[in-house]
Amino acid sequence: MTEREETAVPAGTPDAEAPAAAADAQVDASSAPDDGSAPPEAGAPEDVAPEVPEDPRQPRRRFNPRPDVELPQGYRSSRRGSRALKQARKAAREQRFLRVWDKTRKTSANILWLIGMTLATIAIAGILLWAGAWAVNSIVRWNARRVAAQGQDSERERKSRENLLVIAVENDKPAGFLAMRYDGKAKQVYGVAIPDGAFIEVPGQGFERLGDSLAAGPDVAAAAVSNYFSVPFDRYVVVPAPAYQQALKNQRVSELLNSVSKTNVTPADLSTLKSELAEAPERNVALVPLPVKPIKLGSQTYFEPQRDEIADLLKTWWGVDITKASSIPRAIVYNGAGVPGIAGVAAQKLIRAGYRVVDTKNADRFNYKTTRIVVQRGDKTVGEKAKEVLGTGDVIVQPADQDVADIIVIIGKDFESLSGQ
Repeated sequence: MTEREETAVPAGTPDAEAPAAAADAQVDASSAPDDGSAPPEAGAPEDVAPEVPEDPRQPRRRFNPRPDVELPQGYRSSRRGSRALKQARKAAREQRFLRVWDKTRKTSANILWLIGMTLATIAIAGILLWAGAWAVNSIVRWNARRVAAQGQDSERERKSRENLLVIAVENDKPAGFLAMRYDGKAKQVYGVAIPDGAFIEVPGQGFERLGDSLAAGPDVAAAAVSNYFSVPFDRYVVVPAPAYQQALKNQRVSELLNSVSKTNVTPADLSTLKSELAEAPERNVALVPLPVKPIKLGSQTYFEPQRDEIADLLKTWWGVDITKASSIPRAIVYNGAGVPGIAGVAAQKLIRAGYRVVDTKNADRFNYKTTRIVVQRGDKTVGEKAKEVLGTGDVIVQPADQDVADIIVIIGKDFESLSGQ
């Protein structure tokens, strides 16, 4: 064994415990106070620093202590910490972006909702204004048509009361017709004498002698004359042929109504008319024959009226300009119900309402259930007025390149029930 080698002392021997005891004594001596006071006894309480009261004038600080985090040590630990920090920052940025995006999305949705509601409100207001304007315009147009129709009806009624159709008969056969007008203000009498053989359009019978229309009744003859002259002749009187011929010869009508055999004028109106005609001076009476052109067909002689030659008289005496076709609505009436004479009944109604019926005939079939009013020229109001006159019908606008009639009326079963045919 060398000098550097020491002899091992087993634990628990006196020689081994001596150095440990000496070390403990040295530690105790070093921890003893320098002022010579005795060290505190074991288990005695330690001195505690006195608490300093807070100053109420000083604001309290908000302090959020961070938990003690053991920082990584070494190269690898610092690298891992840097990567985690970057991920945390990236996550924070994503959270901020999501918050901004969500806020922007909600703001945009609110703005779009407001814009949509504003546009919807404007659209609804526009629709309501348009509907209101349309309704007001429709009411104004309807009222204008109503007032115009009332004005036309009153004007036509006034003219009709001035007109009188005198029908001369001999042995119950027609001998002549006198379309007469009395102007009460000027005390003047105008009249156009029509031969019974005048070949004109008779409602419901087509073109035939005017005298033959009397077989269907004086109303049919009055409608035929009204239709031909475009002048309303709603009132008529039937007188003997001698009185009629005497009035034409002497140009005097004061005694024309003294022997009336049939009339649709009331007794009071007839008495008034007699008095007015008696007061008219003879110089104010003008009765002229209708210009005609004789046409021989077998044993029958027809007279074709020369309507253009009395155009000036019609315009001067009745204020009707027959050269202006557009001023008088023209109609063609077809029998689509299969009832004899029903087209003539409808034609008479139209004539009394101011229409000129240029033809009446049978339709292509007789099973029309609803009356059709086809407007081929002019405004739809012409057809609407015809519907009002007839009391039924469907108005159809169907323009056509023809200058014969303004409306085509096809009578159906519905008019049959209304007219009682």
